[in-house]
Order: sequence, then C-alpha cells, then structure tokens
Amino acid sequence: AVPAVARAYKADGRRWVIVGDENYGEGSSREHAAMSPRYLGCLAVVVRSFARIHESNLKKQGILPLTFSDPADYEKIKEGDTVSLRSLDAIEPGKPVTMDIKHADGSTESVQLKHTMNPEHIGWFKAGSALNMMKDLAAKA
Repeated sequence: AVPAVARAYKADGRRWVIVGDENYGEGSSREHAAMSPRYLGCLAVVVRSFARIHESNLKKQGILPLTFSDPADYEKIKEGDTVSLRSLDAIEPGKPVTMDIKHADGSTESVQLKHTMNPEHIGWFKAGSALNMMKDLAAKA
C-alpha cells in the first residue's frame, strides 16, 4: 500500500515523488492533504494538471508542484519505474525542471517539467515549508 511504502522510504531517509494525472488534488483543498505527504517525506508532485487550491497548499508545505511540459509524457511513467529530479538546488522561476525516468527494464529517458514557483515559494521549498521559513526568519531577528 502507498502509505506503507511512504513510511518505509521515510524510515530509510529517502525522498519520493507522487506522479498523477489531471486535476490532481481535486476535492483536497485542505492543508492536511498536502501536510501528510510532506510529513512522510514527499519531495514533489508531478502531474498533468493541479486543482488550483491544492497546488497552493503543496507550495506552502514545501512540496514542489510540477506539471509535465508535454502532458503526453505522463504515459511514459510505468509501474516499477524510478524517477530523479535534476538540479533542484538551482530551481528558478520560469526555469524548467528535468525528470529522469529509469524504467524497470533498465532503459532511461528524460522529460521536462514546468512549475509556477516564484522566489517566495522557492524559499518555502528550500526551508521545507512556509512555516519553517517563518520560524527561521524569526530566529534570525
């Protein structure tokens, strides 16, 4: 089950990524829908499209919301694949993110992802959440 896998990854110190289809997060506008994946170590959510409020809540929780530049690239992800996101330490507004896909058969390919992160959102992502960023700023004051 997905929650058991997420807990195992967290216990091993591994970050993980959710891959979803269209209108991801529909009906999940509550902050807890983004808080639980963050608590379990989710790094990013990669989808064809987001429900608007859920995308905002992911940002506040320090989870990177990404969409496929080409929505058809969603079809490239198969069960048993692993993904890696490149150069997240250098993420910038308007700059695409590259996702490398390693298929179960050993073949690899890369796809481009888009984001709507502004400098403040990127700060939240790097701090682990908006609340963490506020705590860090208060500690420096």
